[in-house]
Amino acid sequence: MFNRSFHNLCIESMIVGATLLVSTSAYAEDRNLVTTETQTNIPSAIAQTPKIPAIDSDVTIPQTNKMSQVTSVSQFSDVQPTDWAFQALQSLVERYGCIAGYPNSTYRGNRAITRYEFAAGLNACLSRINELIATATSDLVTKEDLTTVQRLQEEFTAELATLRGRVDNLESRTAELEANQFSTTTKLSAEAIFVITNAFQGSVNGDNTVFQDRVRLVFKTSFTGRDTLNTRLTAGNTTTLQLPGGSAEGLQTFNLAPSNNQVAVDWLSYYFPVGSKIDAYIGAVNGVYFDFVPTLSPYLDSATGGGRALTEFASSSPIYRIGGGAGGGFNYRLSDQLILSLGYLAGDHASPQPDSGFFNGQYSAFGQIAWNPNKNSGIGLTYVNAYQNRGAIFDLGSGFTLVGTQQANTPFDRMITNSYGVEAFYKFSPRFAVNGFFGYTNAKNLAGSGSADIWYYALGLAFPDLGKQGNLGGILVGAEPYRGGNPAPANDLSLHIEGFYKYQLTDNIAITPGVIWITAPAQNNDNQDAVIGTVRTTFTF
Repeated sequence: MFNRSFHNLCIESMIVGATLLVSTSAYAEDRNLVTTETQTNIPSAIAQTPKIPAIDSDVTIPQTNKMSQVTSVSQFSDVQPTDWAFQALQSLVERYGCIAGYPNSTYRGNRAITRYEFAAGLNACLSRINELIATATSDLVTKEDLTTVQRLQEEFTAELATLRGRVDNLESRTAELEANQFSTTTKLSAEAIFVITNAFQGSVNGDNTVFQDRVRLVFKTSFTGRDTLNTRLTAGNTTTLQLPGGSAEGLQTFNLAPSNNQVAVDWLSYYFPVGSKIDAYIGAVNGVYFDFVPTLSPYLDSATGGGRALTEFASSSPIYRIGGGAGGGFNYRLSDQLILSLGYLAGDHASPQPDSGFFNGQYSAFGQIAWNPNKNSGIGLTYVNAYQNRGAIFDLGSGFTLVGTQQANTPFDRMITNSYGVEAFYKFSPRFAVNGFFGYTNAKNLAGSGSADIWYYALGLAFPDLGKQGNLGGILVGAEPYRGGNPAPANDLSLHIEGFYKYQLTDNIAITPGVIWITAPAQNNDNQDAVIGTVRTTFTF
């Protein structure tokens, strides 16, 4: 900080340095820049709209530091005529017009500044004085002012030289980046996951320790500044641990990847606004509802698949995994607290064969109303109508079962399902939150008679910033989709118990150890419980 005794000589110019904090490129480089993420997942359900499950890192100047020019000292809400520097500030505003304020109409005159910030303000005022002289208004600049400015220039010669040198250097670097940039509309982000997994007991295909990986490259393109086209390339060598009876219980999020490290376009979507209240979504490849619908699971849900809960079941309600493929939907903000979500996705959208196509094949139609009375709580009511002519009920339209037992997923070959769900969360404090869901699906047999009742529910506890900022602890207990009534071969209740701890090693590296315990796999107490241990390392860049 500069010597405060100097202010007796140049009180007006000191205020210039304290208030201008101009948002020049040099000043932006001097301040701490921040990295932000999208969609992804969010303190409240309303804040999740639109929800974009891809890595999104932007470098921006904090909005609170952006200044705007004022023309009258009365525009500052926190400056009073009784303030000791009021007359000096008024003089600088009215005579020279080189005072800037914060966007919220505050001045923050008591805020301490660095010598570099003072130099930035002084440089701006020097430019303004030169402008006044050049435009024949030098009568506004008194001899005393010029003397003060001259002595300030001498005192801050080193800082001004450094500032101008940094501006020149920044301009050169910017020109180089613009000349070699990948695209003016597209940026690339990535995620790589390394996982060590061992099924200590209960798995069909052995209990050998495995080391698996998944890599995602996401090209995010914007044509208007408000829209986003996502093109994702994915490769991996993940293999699911098969539980008795073909059960998908305990499937982990990183298991959604092509096999043998083959590269595939596994997600292609477009988000765009319609007016001021509607956020629209089009999914062309592997579109799913939790791409854009608020899931009301702000901590355990993970847009990227490698950031939070270990399993698909713990992330959010299975009702968001009924159907998928290609189609679209939108979120309509009825008010600041209410969001209406509607969508339609088709699993056989690309096939012209009989009983296929965008409207004649497998489909799901989605509707949800989400209410957030405040930022700390939310509740949603969800309904899905779907037609399955292949695969499973909870399969994202791909035929690959994500959650639940085989009895619950394939009660019939061809069926119409109607699903109802309620989801909710509550934040007791910034470091403790609870979320839960309850769902029921009725499947009607289209190849004969009969129907099946499928149930699922869970309660999750989240501990944000546990140990240090960025960490997350989580515990979830519930029942993955299971068939009620009297299905063969057995009808025992299978429970899913999961605990994990995400440790944020650096801003770009997180290590998540955890345990998944499945009791009575495949709804059969005769099957040995499955206990799966995992250590997941996630790199984002």
